[in-house]
Amino acid sequence: MQQPSHKTALVLMIIAPTMWSTAGVLSRHLESARGFEVSFWRSFFAAIFVAGILAWQHKINLGKKLIGLGRYGLASGFMWAAMFTCFMLALTMTTVANALIVESFAPLLTAIFAWIFLAEKIPRRTWLAIFVAFAGMLWMFVDGFSQLDARGLIGVMLALCVPFAVAANVIILKKGGQHVDLIPAVLVGGILSAALMLPFALPFSASLHDLVILATLGVFQLGLPCMIMVHAAKGLTAPEISLLSLLEVVLGPFWVWLAIGEEPAKATLLGGTVVLSALIFNEVMAFRQERLSKVQEK
Repeated sequence: MQQPSHKTALVLMIIAPTMWSTAGVLSRHLESARGFEVSFWRSFFAAIFVAGILAWQHKINLGKKLIGLGRYGLASGFMWAAMFTCFMLALTMTTVANALIVESFAPLLTAIFAWIFLAEKIPRRTWLAIFVAFAGMLWMFVDGFSQLDARGLIGVMLALCVPFAVAANVIILKKGGQHVDLIPAVLVGGILSAALMLPFALPFSASLHDLVILATLGVFQLGLPCMIMVHAAKGLTAPEISLLSLLEVVLGPFWVWLAIGEEPAKATLLGGTVVLSALIFNEVMAFRQERLSKVQEK
């Protein structure tokens, strides 16, 4: 698949977290499925969807495609699995606010990893956007940040696995994705996540109504946007990918407000505005720098 232009990659990387952000709205309509079962079915249906797309797209034995992933593909698959499972496990031990604040470390970790492992020069505007976005995330959720007991601390440690997995996966996508098709790694992640969640998900309680919603989550909230992100990663810098991923957390409360009428707190709206402003600032400055470079070349 051809590398997308920066503009195309930017649009794709806005679409992916927008699709991720629909989880809250869809999950509110579940009748009986909860927790680990939701995570299992979501990963299961995502894996089925990605496998079907790959089989149709390449018209070859899927096993050969997976074998061809190599070390980068396997590493990316494990990172996807960690992202799919650790957040859900963290929520069983700590609050959503705690988990989301910890998750917002991802852009900073990604920038540091990109500097170390990719020798990527990080512009000042991006460092500024990262810190402003983190401040916005704190503003959104700090009121819900609870005091930690021993169980809560374990939950936060599990949640901390998510930004590390995000950062590591972005570096893998940038380093290996130019030479190897890493979309099958999403399938590996879905299979591993489903296998890990299965023992905790039993006995199943999901109704047919729930399974339809969970299939929708697996396809449109997980499988497809993750595939889109893998393609978008080819045309963006590592910090850009991670920063734009924060749109998921910013848009999530908005969809719930729009669809169900759950009005978010004033701090959520103001903090979300700060995060969005940081993302817009970074991309506008990137386009400005790109134009200046083209003018200077002429």
